[in-house]
Amino acid sequence: MTASSAIRQLRAHAVRLASTSIPALSAADPRRASALALRVGPLYANFARQRYDDAALDALFALAAARDVGGRLRALFDGDTVNPTEDRPALHTALRGDLSSGPVARDASRAAAEARQRMRELVAQIEASGVTEVVSVGIGGSDLGPRLMVDALADREAPRLRVHFLSNVDPAAARAVMAALDPARTAVLLVSKSFGTQETLLNGRILREWLGDDSRLYAITANAARAEAAFSIPAARILPMWDWVGGRYSMWSAVGFPIALALGMDSFEALLDGAAEMDAHVLDAPARGNLALWHALTAVWNRNALGLSSHAVLPYADRLRLLPNYLQQLVMESLGKSVRIDGSPVDVDTVPVWWGGVGTDTQHSFFQALHQGTLAASMDLIGVVAGDDGHRDNADALLANLLAQSEALANGRASDDPHRAYPGNRVGTMLLLDALDPRALGALIAMYEHSVYLQGVLWGINPFDQFGVELGKQVADRLLPALRGEGEAADPVTRELIAQLRR
Repeated sequence: MTASSAIRQLRAHAVRLASTSIPALSAADPRRASALALRVGPLYANFARQRYDDAALDALFALAAARDVGGRLRALFDGDTVNPTEDRPALHTALRGDLSSGPVARDASRAAAEARQRMRELVAQIEASGVTEVVSVGIGGSDLGPRLMVDALADREAPRLRVHFLSNVDPAAARAVMAALDPARTAVLLVSKSFGTQETLLNGRILREWLGDDSRLYAITANAARAEAAFSIPAARILPMWDWVGGRYSMWSAVGFPIALALGMDSFEALLDGAAEMDAHVLDAPARGNLALWHALTAVWNRNALGLSSHAVLPYADRLRLLPNYLQQLVMESLGKSVRIDGSPVDVDTVPVWWGGVGTDTQHSFFQALHQGTLAASMDLIGVVAGDDGHRDNADALLANLLAQSEALANGRASDDPHRAYPGNRVGTMLLLDALDPRALGALIAMYEHSVYLQGVLWGINPFDQFGVELGKQVADRLLPALRGEGEAADPVTRELIAQLRR
């Protein structure tokens, strides 16, 4: 049986359950609230408000067994070629631990440990130099992970070093960063695997001129020769990247240098420890106790059995406001595929649209559509148990809203007035962090990484390439001369648009 035919069989269970509400599922099984919950270290997850029962779960775990998820996880950790379209392993787990029985992954772990030692030395060097501000220049995976971690975890009252991020090629973004900083007390990090990323190089040139002194330029790249040639950055100020780590999985590597500068190297390593704890769980836990597998199977159920085309990430912690943006890239760039690994078309739907925002703000914007709109979405609701004790009333109100929205979305409320009726049956997974610290956040992100990989296994697609990102970049490079009046675009609509721009 093919993966897609097995997935299509899940729909029979969805049809069987179509008239069964989430409250009815809970009423039918008094143990459901605890039986459909898992804890891994500092992370607790509850799946009781998903629209599946024991029979549907049996079918989902049978699908996982048929797809050999245990064997595919072992292949990932051991450094097998799990990215066949680029003929590469995907060794992000080797950046934070050594759970491999394969020589390639073990070599990667040693290389990562050496890079971390160099990171520690450079952190101390920059701290001792009188620098107070750091600008990290990158885009995509070279920006979103470090930006999330610094925003979520940095001490805003007494920062070690203030780290700023620049990704957009719009010159207004560079001007906004430079306006608040003193170039004499600022270091600049250029983060690009190839050192050929257009946005990073253009912004890097602006900042290099602004600095007026190349001694505070650093690079994180797999192409040290190009960094030295283009920006005169010596090897002593270059940290490595490797082609066996994809950009959206790279913040555990030297790409996380901005995190180490903002939080300290010990906190960066605590982040790795949290991720490594999740790695060990995902590799060793039996299927029914595997948190990442539960999350992946739930995603496949909601997409293919229930037909939900949208997934909202709803963190009830202001410091996690960038998490929806980060997960949007991690999930949609990984799983936005329409062909199987063998090149044949996928005949089931793959990734839904991931989006979201932070509560309680979003309760006053798009929650109306979640409660009463016609297009239902699945959700991850994320809370932090140990909040800000300095303002207990606010922290309690935040958690009360998190619990209330989860309950209201699932249970709804009947009314004789159709305008005041809430249908409920909105599916959501609750994720709770013991505290918002490096260990817990590392575990949460690693869980999402493994869920994404397992969804790729279940759908039979490659979650590690991203060829769709390249086409627009290639066309943009081709159109630059036409914008400058040095040629003409081939496409007639583009020609008309360029004419308007040049007027």
